[in-house]
Amino acid sequence: MDSISQMATRPMGSIINERQLPGEFYGQQPQTLQALMWYIVIVIALVGCAVPVDTPDDTATSSVDTSSMIRILFLGDSYTIGEGVAISERWPDQLVEQLRQRGLSTEDPMIVARTGWTADDLLTGTLQINPRGEYDLVTLLIGVNNQYRGQDVVTYRQQLRRLLDQAGRFADGNPGRVMVISIPDWGVTPFAQGLEREKIAFEIDAFNEVNRQEAEQAGAIYVDITPASRRAARDGGLLASDGLHPSGKMYAEWVDLILPQVLDTLESN
Repeated sequence: MDSISQMATRPMGSIINERQLPGEFYGQQPQTLQALMWYIVIVIALVGCAVPVDTPDDTATSSVDTSSMIRILFLGDSYTIGEGVAISERWPDQLVEQLRQRGLSTEDPMIVARTGWTADDLLTGTLQINPRGEYDLVTLLIGVNNQYRGQDVVTYRQQLRRLLDQAGRFADGNPGRVMVISIPDWGVTPFAQGLEREKIAFEIDAFNEVNRQEAEQAGAIYVDITPASRRAARDGGLLASDGLHPSGKMYAEWVDLILPQVLDTLESN
């Protein structure tokens, strides 16, 4: 059963306490007050006639067209749905937030993913849900459950080709707007204690070699987050409380790797 944490309610904006100004200038003579009032009128008139001067913007900018909302479709399994973390900590949500901080108008992430899904399950699920419209980017992170269930890489390759073809259609037929993300290595986590960690790593690498090859063959983008996932062997803070799935901290590291590729893709496509 999926275990999706609810996003914490964000606090409302704080109320600014404005100091009440005095209603009169104590201790001033009437003539002084009249002269002051005339001075204020003249200043207001001069300000109203002033011509605004263009100043450089020191905010980070991008050449991406911001006239329309960017739409991103995320396809995957528990790593994409964010098993064990709050919604705001999932890597798709963190990625969208990073784009918005750069002034890019981006829709909320459209996610088709479920804990436990294999590549074949994702194919079926995507066909059933059938996301509407065209997407500026489609990401694909799938295969860990194929490896975990002992399925072979030949079958995985066949399923992945179908998924890449499907993802390309969601991206308006442009494979350059499809991004394949490597499978993280769960063998370094406490969940794998007592198992053959080296064997798991070897198999993960074999599956990732397949998805790298197929991504290149299809003309899709490829991002390797597997080395980052293996740092969880030394840093428990990179894992969620279940001792298996990534924490928001690890997902942030993934986004650091994914974001530059996303920006390049949006600018060039």
